[in-house]
Amino acid sequence: MLSRRAFASACVVGFATAVYPVRVAFSHAHALQRTPHPKPRPGVNGAKVLKASQLKEHPKLVPLFDSVRKIPQIIDGIRCNCACGHPPEMYSLLSCYEGDAMAVECAVCQGQGRLAARLYSEGKTLAEIRAAVDAKFG
Repeated sequence: MLSRRAFASACVVGFATAVYPVRVAFSHAHALQRTPHPKPRPGVNGAKVLKASQLKEHPKLVPLFDSVRKIPQIIDGIRCNCACGHPPEMYSLLSCYEGDAMAVECAVCQGQGRLAARLYSEGKTLAEIRAAVDAKFG
């Protein structure tokens, strides 16, 4: 049998234990929002973006990856806003479409790529695309 004091203490500890990870995750996501967009690297190209032959298990993503490959200088100037984790080799949103291609599984990376490609095809500048990405995903 627990006393009221012991029960209340257990409730406080339980609540704090449940809420703390959420606060840490929120703080991490919030910190990502404040990072500046990266500067597109000189000479960047889409050669490392996965090709159709590498996306056989995800055929619906081929058009997205193809559109990203066509505008690497734009995609490389946009930060990734997902909370999938950002290892040091992740420079920009372009990194999400290369190598292990986080964008294969991440809806945020896919959404940012689609939005950037669409806006670029409409003649928007990198600054305008960044603003739209921030408004929707930031």
